[in-house]
Amino acid sequence: MTMTLIRTLGQASRGSFNPSDVILVMGYIVLAYMPTILTMSLFISIIATLSRMYRDSEMVIWFTSGRGLSSLLGPLFRFAWPVLLVVMALALLVLPWSNLQIENMKDQYEKRGDIERIEPGQFQESAGGKRVFFVEKNASGQQSGSNVFIATTEYGKETITSARSGRIQRVGQDRFLMLGNGQRLESVIGKSDLKISEFEEYGTKVGVDVLGGTDYVPTNTRPTLALLSNLTLPNLAELSWRIGLILAAINFVIIGIAVSSVNPRVGRSANLIFAMFAFVMYYNLLNLGQSWIASGKFTFSGFLLVLHGGALLLGTFWLAKGHNNWRWRTLLRPANLFLRKSPT
Repeated sequence: MTMTLIRTLGQASRGSFNPSDVILVMGYIVLAYMPTILTMSLFISIIATLSRMYRDSEMVIWFTSGRGLSSLLGPLFRFAWPVLLVVMALALLVLPWSNLQIENMKDQYEKRGDIERIEPGQFQESAGGKRVFFVEKNASGQQSGSNVFIATTEYGKETITSARSGRIQRVGQDRFLMLGNGQRLESVIGKSDLKISEFEEYGTKVGVDVLGGTDYVPTNTRPTLALLSNLTLPNLAELSWRIGLILAAINFVIIGIAVSSVNPRVGRSANLIFAMFAFVMYYNLLNLGQSWIASGKFTFSGFLLVLHGGALLLGTFWLAKGHNNWRWRTLLRPANLFLRKSPT
């Protein structure tokens, strides 16, 4: 959450969105991270609870009653299914919606008018990038100011206008920036000619410089059904992330049971540290696989099978090892006997 707040404040300071909307953007970002947060909470709660049962010898009673580790799958999945259901809803429905809200806020702030962009004491660029404004001080809100500077590049000309004062005046449906007591320097790009003029009052039309329309929609903002209807590489990569959040949550229930065994004399901090490393590595691979699928280095089904299928097999084998109380020497004993008898 601290890293997210720092990243969000950094984007606000760079002008990606309105600084007054930081808390709202943080709320949407938290919604986008909720599948990961819930999965991590579920994973840690399973390990912490089972580790305490080992420490308090409650697992000894469980084992002596004829139950093994695999018998915990039923109770834990009955406990975890509401969390898994919420993770599924968040990953498939809420995640794209929250990303869309963030993109809309950024887009609206980027498309605001030139006058709305002006901040006293700061150079501000217009929406189209053709103008640069500077106002030293606002007299009343954003309707008037002193020491105004405007640099414009359009139609093959560069114009620099400076004035002692400026005010906003509405004429019909249009808005004009009326400058007083200033000068205007105009030059043609690529030529050395310079035209200088002084004025007592000069008006220039200002309005909402809306950016040109674009058909591009970020992949992470598209609904899941829209991704399924158009299985391009970027869409498959985004689907691998959303579906992977659900499969990872299921796998972590099994892995949590398998890695929860602890020596009462050692403590359970080692299990929690291992759990955090396993969680971070799993999600880093999930994020890395998304970029692999988008670049065509890995197929969608192949990645899901290798990562999530491999994690499921590893967790199941680890669980079977603890359930049957296998030891590595026991598992390797048949191979040792075969190697001893083979020469004779």
